[in-house]
Amino acid sequence: MNKSPADFPSCEQLIAGVIRPLVRDWHSYHVPSAQGMVKLDAMENPYELPAALREELGRRLAQAPLNRYPVPSYTRLKQEICSKLDVPAGYDVLLGNGSDELISMLSQACSMPGRKVLSPEPSFVMYQISAQVAGLEYVGVPLRADLTLDLPAMLAAMALHRPVITYLSYPNNPTGTLFDAADVLRIVEAAAPYGLVVVDEAYQPFADASLMSALPQFNNLVVMRTVSKLGLAGIRLGYMAAAPALLREFDKVRPPYNINVLTEAAALFVLEHLDTLQAQAAQLCRARTALTAQLAALDGVEVFPSAANFVLIRVPDAEKVFAALVARKVLVKNAGKMHALLQNCLRITVSTEQENAAFLAALQGALEEL
Repeated sequence: MNKSPADFPSCEQLIAGVIRPLVRDWHSYHVPSAQGMVKLDAMENPYELPAALREELGRRLAQAPLNRYPVPSYTRLKQEICSKLDVPAGYDVLLGNGSDELISMLSQACSMPGRKVLSPEPSFVMYQISAQVAGLEYVGVPLRADLTLDLPAMLAAMALHRPVITYLSYPNNPTGTLFDAADVLRIVEAAAPYGLVVVDEAYQPFADASLMSALPQFNNLVVMRTVSKLGLAGIRLGYMAAAPALLREFDKVRPPYNINVLTEAAALFVLEHLDTLQAQAAQLCRARTALTAQLAALDGVEVFPSAANFVLIRVPDAEKVFAALVARKVLVKNAGKMHALLQNCLRITVSTEQENAAFLAALQGALEEL
């Protein structure tokens, strides 16, 4: 080989030649460091499993056959999810490495030139990113100013664009809004001639509402959930249920062995102790009620209703308040950068009594600085 490095394209030239312009214009998903902070930016369950359960889980994980691939059907885990998490009789689930992978599977399975994906916005950003990565067009329909669903606008956009997938986050992230169930089912009915409606119930443990039982009524309804918000964010496990024939098609684009043996073992163990996680979720719902009332009592703070494990607020100057919170070692989500409807909004994870108190004290100090 007689060529020198100068004879080859530069890295910048190579990227320009092989990477899609759409991807070049994006930024990587940024997760800020939370070291030394009160971490209230990621909607995590702040409670660990009790010590005795952690010890038993450790023994279970030690028995996992790390030298072998997982059994790719995940039959036992799927059966446990169906029986413990209210999946209708006769319906199965498809597993993913978190909801993100399930969304990617949906995009891949449905992608064809000219097809579109539709969602209210602001909502979960991965609906748009996954669609565009798969070559689908994305259409966002703004929520109303009070962050509720604009049903007439949704139905009009669906009639115009005939989306192959319509996503509805139920409750919605990042607003916490629980859309009216009748409105959601109206959208499912409207989409039936041409597309799917994916109801994303990631925050269902905190909402006391679900459309899982509606699956037998609508062949085009897909209900997607994750165990992350329930208290298992570290194991990355999502699942979705749909008409059996539809689920078989989605399974064709599922990567083989996509759920590792440690995730499978941990999930099976925790499903045996689901009451512990459900009790933690109930405790967080009570904490959400208290936190919402305390925030509403602060001058200059607007609190939006939430059915999730976080609360969205509007403050006079989100940039300054966010910076002041960080200076006080409290990390929340500056949602004002996410969408025009969220101007000056912050999203706060509901946490323990101690962490909620630390946040409130920091927020009061930040507001006083303004």
